[in-house]
Amino acid sequence: MKTPLPEDIFPAVLFQSGAAPAVNGIVKPMKENGYADSGADIGYALMQAGIKMVLPSGEPHIETDREWVFPDNREGIRHALDKNANLLWLNTVLYKGHPVEEFMKKGLFVVGQDPTLVEQYDDKWMTSELLGSHGIPVPEKIRVERGTVAVPFGYPFMLKPIRGRGSQGVYLLQDEAQFRLLTEQLLDEGRYGTALYAEPYLPGQEITVTVMPPGRYFIFGDQEDKETHWCLTAVRRFNHIDGVAPYNALVPIVENSRVISADEHDSMPMQEVYRYCARAAAITGARAPVRIDCRQDMSGKYRLFDLNMKPNMTGPSRPHRFDQDSLVALAAADLGWDYTDLLVNMLYQRWRKY
Repeated sequence: MKTPLPEDIFPAVLFQSGAAPAVNGIVKPMKENGYADSGADIGYALMQAGIKMVLPSGEPHIETDREWVFPDNREGIRHALDKNANLLWLNTVLYKGHPVEEFMKKGLFVVGQDPTLVEQYDDKWMTSELLGSHGIPVPEKIRVERGTVAVPFGYPFMLKPIRGRGSQGVYLLQDEAQFRLLTEQLLDEGRYGTALYAEPYLPGQEITVTVMPPGRYFIFGDQEDKETHWCLTAVRRFNHIDGVAPYNALVPIVENSRVISADEHDSMPMQEVYRYCARAAAITGARAPVRIDCRQDMSGKYRLFDLNMKPNMTGPSRPHRFDQDSLVALAAADLGWDYTDLLVNMLYQRWRKY
């Protein structure tokens, strides 16, 4: 690690302890462990770097995730504050009315997004509409509900949850029979709520771009003050399964993702993608890293097809998780940051609402 440590901070990391409420009938499924695994990765890495982490357990076991993180309910947050935490790392799914808002109103520092904005922009249908209205290239799309019998584009096309999480619940559909069967099945199950959405299959190269918020950073040993949102080097995705990049819990990121070359990074098309992604992050009011997935259409033009307000933040900080790099960490490595450098630079972006 090459990044100087911020002083006088005592962070506690939160994990998701319960499902987020449905919004207008649309459900965001909860990850089984509530991101406790990545929360423990964060807490362990920062503690090893010398940050005075606030932990629920006095002597946490390195392999026991929940001994490194606090539940994101009112009791868990109060427990962290009673143990003298003065900063909360919001490694959880946020929404309007989340318990942390009570404490943010009292001036508590956080690392993470504004809960109200997360609820708004976790709606991928609405966010795509918004970005398109600002001239950002996005795919065509249609909302799919009971009774939807056709889409305005040909097969194959993608069927997705409106409040999805990564590639979970994303399907490449080849014909009308599959569309009807899968739509009925997903809506009957109700796992994703009362509606889905569809968009054309983009056949070209897929990349993911991490956008960082404005703030003070330490890059290759030098302090840099970024006045606007800015992008880490894009990561190319490959080895898709049925047209979809597999969920990282099933296939480690290191097996299907690589940072793009310096020449491609500097190319005019990629710089255009970066400008669009930085603009998207600014429009959505991002206060922490966001991950934006982009893919080329038939003409070779990149289109932004998914904006993730809470990207996965796993990292290889603990010995038994050596292969758990995230897309954000992979991109950060091109700046000379290891996982801990990335986390410490994120600590410098702490903010408070009041």
